[in-house]
Amino acid sequence: MERRSFFKIAAAASIAASAALTSGHASAQDKKFTIALVPGLTTDAFYITMRKGAEAAAKAVGATLVFQGAPDFNPVTQVPVLDAVIAKHPDAILIAPTDKTQLVQPLKKAADAGIPVITVDTFIGTGNYQTGAGDADFPISYVASDNKLGGAIAARALAKAIGEKGKVYVSNVKPGISTTDQREEGFKQEMAKYPGIKVLDTQYNDNDANKAASQLQAVYARNSDLTGVFGANLFSAIGAANGVKQAGQNGKVKVVAFDAPGSIVDNLKSGLVDMAIAQHPAEIGYFGVMAAYAHLTGNSVPTSIGTGFTVIDKTNLSDPKVAKFIYSE
Repeated sequence: MERRSFFKIAAAASIAASAALTSGHASAQDKKFTIALVPGLTTDAFYITMRKGAEAAAKAVGATLVFQGAPDFNPVTQVPVLDAVIAKHPDAILIAPTDKTQLVQPLKKAADAGIPVITVDTFIGTGNYQTGAGDADFPISYVASDNKLGGAIAARALAKAIGEKGKVYVSNVKPGISTTDQREEGFKQEMAKYPGIKVLDTQYNDNDANKAASQLQAVYARNSDLTGVFGANLFSAIGAANGVKQAGQNGKVKVVAFDAPGSIVDNLKSGLVDMAIAQHPAEIGYFGVMAAYAHLTGNSVPTSIGTGFTVIDKTNLSDPKVAKFIYSE
């Protein structure tokens, strides 16, 4: 088969799927691939939405999608799931690694078994693949949104909301998670441009919304001039927002959230959360499967595939073109 670009293959597959639906003809591909998707956790709306995009792509190319993951975002629980998936020897594995170092060797087992690996949402090593350097460059591609840029946009939004003065902090999960590390980095780099804003120490909540809420109240107790918080992921944001409410600081302490599950809609409407940076997880799942399909059919794949995000607040929440990016529950 002629080697074509990934995006041409993705477009061609979509056209072929449309033709198949209207004509009833089968896919031109004789081989039916099985592609496994291992999410960061199975119960998160972000990964549920990603699964839907992956399923749409699998249907378009006539592949079988296997979705298997752990109930929490933790390498201790993810690795056994990954081992079980590898044992079934799918044609390719898409995975959101829960740690950028601890998942390197477990994923190397897949590569050594001849199973192509594509990371989605999160990455291993530095996220720079196929370079010939280091022990974590073996994945075929990394499909995700630009997390540093998302963090920077969150910083700009929060700075504007608080009049470019006051104290803020980042509510984050834990060090070592590639995406949330990058969001925090982008946020802090951008906030450095605002001399009137002091960034306090990051609070790590271990993906526990209740802990994030308690941390917000503790930070506020020590800093009565706290004006804002950036929740670097879904649980951090919801927890921080609940903490603001419990502290009686609605409207005084601004909250910018990264990710946009359905549960955040009421918070946006009430003003408890001022803005949500919505990723496009369906696109991540869709292009992840398309990248796997392109590779498996002998076509070239970019080592990095970026997807977009949408900024949502109460002024545009009712716009169908914006509301469609709220994650499925």
